[in-house]
Amino acid sequence: MKVAIFAGGFGTRLSEETAIRPKPMVEVGGRPILWHIMKMYAHHGFKEFVVLGGYKVEYIRDYFLNYRGNRTDYTIDLKTGSIDWLQSVNDDWKVTVLDTGADAMTGGRLKKAMPFLADEPFCLTYGDGVSDLNITALIDSHLASKNWCTLTAVTQPGRYGALRLKEGNSQVEGFREKGEIDGGLINGGFFVCEPEVFETINDSQTVWENEPMNRMIELGKLGYFHHNGYWQSMDTLRDRMVLETAWAEGAPWKLWKE
Repeated sequence: MKVAIFAGGFGTRLSEETAIRPKPMVEVGGRPILWHIMKMYAHHGFKEFVVLGGYKVEYIRDYFLNYRGNRTDYTIDLKTGSIDWLQSVNDDWKVTVLDTGADAMTGGRLKKAMPFLADEPFCLTYGDGVSDLNITALIDSHLASKNWCTLTAVTQPGRYGALRLKEGNSQVEGFREKGEIDGGLINGGFFVCEPEVFETINDSQTVWENEPMNRMIELGKLGYFHHNGYWQSMDTLRDRMVLETAWAEGAPWKLWKE
């Protein structure tokens, strides 16, 4: 199963960092948060990624083009350009980096990746959030349902819009604005999707979180998986400091071994 990662937005709320690089390349513990997300999935055996780039996509391209060279010794023949790698890297990933356009919305970015994803179910997430989510259990829950998409519901106070969930089953009923003291569940941004989700995306300006999800709710095809463990997104500089502190203290999302 492939993993698609949204990585093309402007990240304006983290402008202190994103003025020079895309948000997924902002570092936590000396590594881009994108790397942390990919390590999470690889820990569960999912090692084929489709990165949906846009804004400053060249930084993401350069990162993976130089991934091995920046981590291992090598001998290069400057005349022929041939390289003898003296070590290997542990990350046996296959990474596709797409330029989905600087101004595309999230749904539009996903639609442009359709040729790489439309042949089987796939995972989808944002390039700015980490969790100790049991991804295998999330996928199992989705595959046992008849939903086109299963999102991960997490608890987070503050500025996010909460989910309305149907009692007695695992269907999403809708979305609502969330108050400061509301302890309801929110969309945690880790999805499992069927190829049918592409039918809900109209064009490059479609916002994945709006029309497609509302359409799936109408059809009874949007489900949820409840995760009550660690979850943290990186929307602001404060969030980045929260993640840095968590990394220094053991990183709840770091389930892998180096």
